[in-house]
Amino acid sequence: MAIKKADRARQFMPFAALTGYYEVIKQREKIIEPRKELSEDEAEILSSKLSKIQKGMLVTLTYYKEDCYETLTGLVSNIDSIYRTITIVKTKIAIDDIYDIEIKLDFM
Repeated sequence: MAIKKADRARQFMPFAALTGYYEVIKQREKIIEPRKELSEDEAEILSSKLSKIQKGMLVTLTYYKEDCYETLTGLVSNIDSIYRTITIVKTKIAIDDIYDIEIKLDFM
């Protein structure tokens, strides 16, 4: 009896015997960076940039997440001055974790 093409192809599909193994390896490869402290001048410049940000603007943020710096570009969907967070699309970032902001003016 002939085997259907879909059934035959299924036998060659990749199989991950160790679930989560590749995630653990990826985490181990991550380089841990210490948090950088801003000087007074840098903190003042960052504060000035923060005051210019409005909902709907396109920005690029560099922020400290867990043990390294990450860069995220997207539209500002929320700014919460009470909880001191800024939300880029669906990623909520603490304002105290922000290292640098670049406001993109040419997105329209």
